[in-house]
Amino acid sequence: MNKLITGPDGQPRCRWCAAAPEFLDYHDKEWGFPVSDDIRLFEKLCLESFQSGLSWRTILNKRDNFRAAFAGFDYTKIAAFGDADHARLMADTGIVRNKRKIEATIINARRMCELVEKEGSLAAFVWGFEPEPDTLAEPQSTSTSATSHALAKELKKRGWKFLGPTTVFAFMQAMGLINDHAKGCVIRGKAEQERQEFARPRP
Repeated sequence: MNKLITGPDGQPRCRWCAAAPEFLDYHDKEWGFPVSDDIRLFEKLCLESFQSGLSWRTILNKRDNFRAAFAGFDYTKIAAFGDADHARLMADTGIVRNKRKIEATIINARRMCELVEKEGSLAAFVWGFEPEPDTLAEPQSTSTSATSHALAKELKKRGWKFLGPTTVFAFMQAMGLINDHAKGCVIRGKAEQERQEFARPRP
């Protein structure tokens, strides 16, 4: 199947970004561009966890609500959430009110604090799982990879919740650990250029 569509400017793009109007801007400006900011990385892990079983459109449309509900995804603040915060979140119609996912987000914030103390940053930790280019499958031909399995396994070992290899692979795609824009997509080259210029975080 053709993985490309023609965008409103006449340029080819990944087919998935035509599935909803709000996807185009996300595709062109965020998806696949490398990120080293711990808050953004933690936010994405949380949102990918909330997406499990749902559509990304649902989560993207509620992203600002999630940020407001979860203290801007400041993991140090979320780690201190207690019963009152849990009740507040379960009553918040602006987010996905899934008890297990909300609990997982709070647990993961606590595990995040432990990881940062041990590894220096989430960025240094996750970028240590960046795959070698010659090990990558054809863009958008798979929903998991050897490295997403390895990262998900390590996170699970450290006590993180709701982050399987498919969820982690989506995180790696979005945060630029791989360039999974379809070949021929007008944004693929831009994302790759940023990846080439990106200073990989180190412990």
